[in-house]
Amino acid sequence: SDLWVTSALPELSIRLRSHSTTTARASADCRLTVSESPRIASCGGGFAFALASDVRIAADTAKMNAAFIKLGLSACDMGTSYFLPRLVGTSVASELMLTGKFIHADRCLSTNLVSEVVPEAQLLETGKRYAQEMLLASPMGLRLTKEGLNVAIDAPGLEAAIAIENRNQVLCSRTEDAKEGMRAFIEKRPPVYQGR
Repeated sequence: SDLWVTSALPELSIRLRSHSTTTARASADCRLTVSESPRIASCGGGFAFALASDVRIAADTAKMNAAFIKLGLSACDMGTSYFLPRLVGTSVASELMLTGKFIHADRCLSTNLVSEVVPEAQLLETGKRYAQEMLLASPMGLRLTKEGLNVAIDAPGLEAAIAIENRNQVLCSRTEDAKEGMRAFIEKRPPVYQGR
């Protein structure tokens, strides 16, 4: 349907493209951790959304590609040129973006495009397990960890990365949740975070 909209209604295509780009940016900027679990195929925009996610788990049947290049467009769309080289390196990113070739689950795992590959029947349960593990962290700790990772990946050097880490630790250490985390650790029990 994207092809039909693009050829029949150019002004709507521009509006949809702007919305898609904004959605990919929002996913990357989201204060909460986002995970994507490609079941079968993530192509073009779906691939871009997967790349913008913090954690990617794939079914063993999954395949992904930068489809835009196969449609006479640039593969540099919706953040693909930003995220893909950071995840898999320039050589693999260039291969995938310049050819539009599919990358299958096993290679996704070996190139660090995904964290884990599981049988398709276990995909939803695995995604839930990751989410449940993340929910055991304090909300602020989780949010500032995501922020720190995003800043560090583009930091001009170690000093800049350490500066954001120090800032985030100071912010977290002043919360009630940090006090609860320390008490729970000493008392050898799970923490009960309140988001304060």
